[in-house]
Amino acid sequence: METAEEVNVSKRADVAAKGEAAIKPEFLTTKDKFHGLLDSEWQSSKREKASESDAVEDSKETSLEEPEPKRLKQNFEGRPDGKRLRGQNKSRPHTKPTAYDEKRLCHSIIQNKECPFGAKCFFDHDIVKYMDSKPSDIGETCHIYETFGKCAYGLSCRFAKAHTTPDFKSMEKADLVKVYEGRTMVKNNMSKELQGRLRKRSVSFEKSEKYLKTLSDNKDKGAQQGDAGEKQPVSSEVQTSSDKQSALVKTVGPLTDADVIKLRPCEKKQVDFQDKLYLAPLTTCGNLPFRRVCKRFGADITCGEMAMCTNLLQGHQSEWALLRRHESEDVFGIQVEGSFPDTMTRCAELINNNTEVDFVDINSGCPIDLVYNKGGGCGLMTRTRKFERIVKGMNYVLDVPLTVKIRTGVQEKSNIAHKLIPEMKNWGVSMITLHGRSREQRYTKLADWDYITTCAKLASPIPLFGNGDILSYEDAMKAKETGVSGIMIARGALIKPWIFTEIKESRHWDISSSERLDILKDFSNFGLEHWGSDTRGVERTRTFLLEWLSFLCRYIPVGLLERVPQKINERPPYYMGRNYLETLMASQNVEDWIRISEMLLGPVPKNFEFLPKHKANSYK
Repeated sequence: METAEEVNVSKRADVAAKGEAAIKPEFLTTKDKFHGLLDSEWQSSKREKASESDAVEDSKETSLEEPEPKRLKQNFEGRPDGKRLRGQNKSRPHTKPTAYDEKRLCHSIIQNKECPFGAKCFFDHDIVKYMDSKPSDIGETCHIYETFGKCAYGLSCRFAKAHTTPDFKSMEKADLVKVYEGRTMVKNNMSKELQGRLRKRSVSFEKSEKYLKTLSDNKDKGAQQGDAGEKQPVSSEVQTSSDKQSALVKTVGPLTDADVIKLRPCEKKQVDFQDKLYLAPLTTCGNLPFRRVCKRFGADITCGEMAMCTNLLQGHQSEWALLRRHESEDVFGIQVEGSFPDTMTRCAELINNNTEVDFVDINSGCPIDLVYNKGGGCGLMTRTRKFERIVKGMNYVLDVPLTVKIRTGVQEKSNIAHKLIPEMKNWGVSMITLHGRSREQRYTKLADWDYITTCAKLASPIPLFGNGDILSYEDAMKAKETGVSGIMIARGALIKPWIFTEIKESRHWDISSSERLDILKDFSNFGLEHWGSDTRGVERTRTFLLEWLSFLCRYIPVGLLERVPQKINERPPYYMGRNYLETLMASQNVEDWIRISEMLLGPVPKNFEFLPKHKANSYK
């Protein structure tokens, strides 16, 4: 006799449930059968590994037949109290990397130098003792050593056997070392000297102070004229400089280069945004290793994660890490967030003088309360006067184009972007990106591309990029028909980063599970390069990999769909893949994501905990 759940599956085989993707009937299954298959296959694979090990390992493996107590099963289905987990999981555990290694080897030992702290050093100097207590190696080959010829993490590397001699000396490949000698793979690192000056507030902001003084002078003049019943319009430094030039004595004769330079004191570096595929600046998941993966698949423009301007000005290392740029990112921008003209202008000057970027983007579309309540993000859209001063101030101090990312508005049924865009054209914005939802909507409804079409016409000749709900090349083609200059892809790139290849080749890629695992391997290797191959680096790479897997599990292989393409607002039902790995990748259970990470980065530590940042069901 069929259970109620099996009856539901048979019904879905005939007519897809509302909001669910239409999958071929032969692949549909129930929740119990789905997880039953994954658990049985995983346990059998563990037994196979145990049988290949020696007697000592066999004795340790006997406990694997019982349920593992070290990790709780976590999923999206709900909690013991019956309430559905929605929105950001703000109470998720934050395990610090220091919790994963009890004793660290002194960096001076790794670099074969004398420790400057001597007996007062807190780190381990006994190599033999450290190697005995160090967790076992993850693999036989070290990606960093094989790629660059040497591993900077030496004995602390979790792949140390690949480049360590029996007497604990690090090996090098001279030919590879020579190739990368003097080559800077990652740019925009904050120097200790700059960090010190920022903390002591000794960094000079000459251009910013000049612009802010102009604002202050205009404010005083406006107050004086306001007492006399007159209204003083807001002006900027650019307007002030043009007024001065208009007062110059006119000359007779040909126009020289010197005259042109005088007329255009703030000439910008030009960036061709037309018909480009723009990878959105994604908080948490849009890190440098992920951007490298997307660049391989054809992303044209990349942008760093949103950085808080106040944290940058204070020299926070974690915030400056968001500005790092890999050499493969040929068109790269930095996105900043702030709510006041003084901090945003100074931050722009700081970025202009100390980083290599092609453009700077203002985030005036961030919907989260922490940003909005301070007047930043979407809050700027309702504070037009401050928004104008921020844009003009940043534009004045920057030598690169300034772009802006906005939403349709704040309230769901009150669009205001069409009112802002004509004003932005006069402020000096080089490009506008419009996300087709309001702040209140978040991701609950489809993006309004009809409204984006209207705004694209208003923005001309300034390029306007559309953003929202693009998960296939067909979605991209429809978006381009609206008249936008280009498209920005956010969740679509997280669900399937090969979407850039699909769009450029105009095809649906039925990518195999092994190919998808190779993408995850690339990400893991890029992560080890970026965060390190020691225990801390491995676990940090694992954490970001798991965050990404919380989106990747939403992808449904093309060969399983009854109707192609998959829509971003359709949630996948329980289905069996064409092999075990494809089924495992379809799981929305945290435990199964951890299993995938263990294939690439070895077993998790006993004290490891993880809950994804994004727990909301974005398809509803």
